[in-house]
Amino acid sequence: IHSEKEQSIGSKSIHSEKEQSIGSKSIHNKKEIKYRQQGIKKQNIKHRKQNTKYRKQSTRHIAYRIMSCLDSRRRNMNELVQICDLTKVYERKKVAVNHMNLMIPSGRIVGLLGPNGSGKTTLIKMLSGLLVPDQGTIRINGNAPGPVTKAEVSYLPERTYFRESMKVSQLIAYFKDFYADFRPERAMQMLNNLQIDPNAPLKTLSKGTKEKVQLIMVMSRDARLYLLDEPIAGVDPAARDYILRTVISNYNEQASIIISTHLITDVENVLDDVVFIRDGRVLLTDTVENIREVKGKSVDQYFREVFAC
Repeated sequence: IHSEKEQSIGSKSIHSEKEQSIGSKSIHNKKEIKYRQQGIKKQNIKHRKQNTKYRKQSTRHIAYRIMSCLDSRRRNMNELVQICDLTKVYERKKVAVNHMNLMIPSGRIVGLLGPNGSGKTTLIKMLSGLLVPDQGTIRINGNAPGPVTKAEVSYLPERTYFRESMKVSQLIAYFKDFYADFRPERAMQMLNNLQIDPNAPLKTLSKGTKEKVQLIMVMSRDARLYLLDEPIAGVDPAARDYILRTVISNYNEQASIIISTHLITDVENVLDDVVFIRDGRVLLTDTVENIREVKGKSVDQYFREVFAC
């Protein structure tokens, strides 16, 4: 009997020791979990602080760039186009225009030059108000893109957009009703010089003739800013000289023209300034005269040198 009692007491003590060891292990495990959780929390707090600090620094940096650009704008009140820290990002994080700063004064013909995909068309669309920037500011004659600037900007897209069923004369009437600064007599004169029938339906015209008609409509306005995206790409070489002379002779001297083109040799004789852009950034701005005198090269030769593959 005594031995049985001793055995039962011994087994109870063994169980209690096991329970104590298990309990102590669970306590230790809980403490480890607690410490780990505290460590993770500390790391998370540290990362959050670092992220907050980075965001604050980034915000300050952006604000500083914009304020610097605004200060420059105040010093250059005669600038017709003022672009500050302009950024546009498409889907899949495709950066089309990347923190661009640019000033264009009144009374200048500016060549916007760069390789394919450099952001030329995106910039022109933002200036015309068709695209909204993700960051930065645009001012045209002191105003942000909107109803006021659309009344002052004459935009030629790279593709024709007129209805094929319309006649050229109907197109003139449409522009006259839509734009207060449209001059129908100027349009008729240019049509006559290019031997384009005003009564011809657009669907009967060739691609090059349609582009001529579209350019005539754009240049028949008394705008402050003309945005021409590839204005002579589809035009035959014989008509290019006339069109370029038309561009020079039919715009207000207080206005400016921005021409985006790959046909540099054809347009450089009418340009006052050039802007080279790559990957959405301004690479350089210079006058055509300075490039010829200092570099000793034509704009086309200098462009090939700068953007050589």
